[in-house]
Amino acid sequence: MTYKMLVSDLDETLLNDDGSINPDNIKTIKQAISQGFKFVPNTGRSFKSVQALLETLGLKDQAQQYVISYNGGAIVENKGNRVIATRAMTFDLAQKIFSAGIKINSAIDVHIYTVDQLFIYNISETDQAYMAERHVPYQLVDTTDLSFLKSEAPIMKVIFEHPDQAVRDVIMTEVSDTVGAENVVATYSSNRYVEFNPKGVDKGSASLQLGELLGIQQSEIMAVGDNANDKSMIDAAGLGVAVQNAIEPIKSVAQLITKKSNNEGAIAEILQQFVLDDHE
Repeated sequence: MTYKMLVSDLDETLLNDDGSINPDNIKTIKQAISQGFKFVPNTGRSFKSVQALLETLGLKDQAQQYVISYNGGAIVENKGNRVIATRAMTFDLAQKIFSAGIKINSAIDVHIYTVDQLFIYNISETDQAYMAERHVPYQLVDTTDLSFLKSEAPIMKVIFEHPDQAVRDVIMTEVSDTVGAENVVATYSSNRYVEFNPKGVDKGSASLQLGELLGIQQSEIMAVGDNANDKSMIDAAGLGVAVQNAIEPIKSVAQLITKKSNNEGAIAEILQQFVLDDHE
């Protein structure tokens, strides 16, 4: 099988635990791109927050190269950061999600993503350090009334940060019960976040949508990840891959598990095996 595109999660997949990139990953991604291959970061983050990463990989401001952001909420061409598709959240849904989550714990940390901005309410020390490591820009807010967002760009998603999985579980249940599980996609990521997108928005459907726009078939797409919000793209791709450090539920649905972890150059392993000209 000839693969033409790899959609890849970032944190704990492409990136090392400290947010840096293994040199083998950088080298092999650049080699693959030079052969006309598409390497597409598929992340919960904003496309604006990955510009330094794109520059390192030789993808910044490049035509015909792309980023999928906000767990599938936006597809962006890197040339001029041109947004070519969005699937936004209504203001009313965002406010209901936000209010339901902070009801669990008034000290909870909340991220609200618009298509071009990240707002954080009540940022925690651990989250502040995590954002700094990954050079993610954000704006602090101190109000529980999100009406100011009505004058902002479309809302993409709302997520909550807490180190305790039990607390994240309660937030997921409370929000789903409040807004209706049929109206949201709820996922976990990075062992710290519980994320909410509008129903129908996920990394997998966005990967297939980008493939259709580029004339790339489902069977020609690879996807790689490590955590729960990566399941949809691993399920959707022609070849779904879990990195060695992935959580067990992701390993159980993947067709392939890398021998290397994110810290050891797992992406390089995939590209060397399936994409580069000298692969066997």
